[in-house]
Amino acid sequence: MLPLSEEILRASFVNASRRELNDVTLPAGFADLDFDRLDYLGWRDPRMPRRGLLVVPVEGEPVGVILKQAEASPRSRAQCAWCQDVTLPNDVVLYSAKRAGAAGRNGNTIGTLLCANFECSANVRKLPPMAYIGFDAEAARERRISVLREHASAFAADVRLGA
Repeated sequence: MLPLSEEILRASFVNASRRELNDVTLPAGFADLDFDRLDYLGWRDPRMPRRGLLVVPVEGEPVGVILKQAEASPRSRAQCAWCQDVTLPNDVVLYSAKRAGAAGRNGNTIGTLLCANFECSANVRKLPPMAYIGFDAEAARERRISVLREHASAFAADVRLGA
């Protein structure tokens, strides 16, 4: 992921009202983030516990999305739709996002199951266990990183399109 300035980050949000943009709190340690180890930037708003924020590269441009965590939790152990890790120690929750433009103003949303605190970039970089003799763990890790980027980008692009 390309490094972001505060100005670029704030300008990237496609589904936010002016008031919501003014309320955006930057992630803790923003100035020290290692963007080379991130496939997307995700964080929870410390002032609004059910609000999550994402900035995802889509076709080389950052697309910011404001998320809202569902009130109810999944009844069983859910799998993150982006990193698809089944051995995670962290929670997975349902997030929804207003679509951009008129569609979002009319109440249209899109949802996805994500790691509650956006740990996906770290999860996919863990070396997977040996699945069989001759298993290429490094290739599997690279594939997981690629799939995460595809899923995150597709979600952000879908929010941005509105429809």
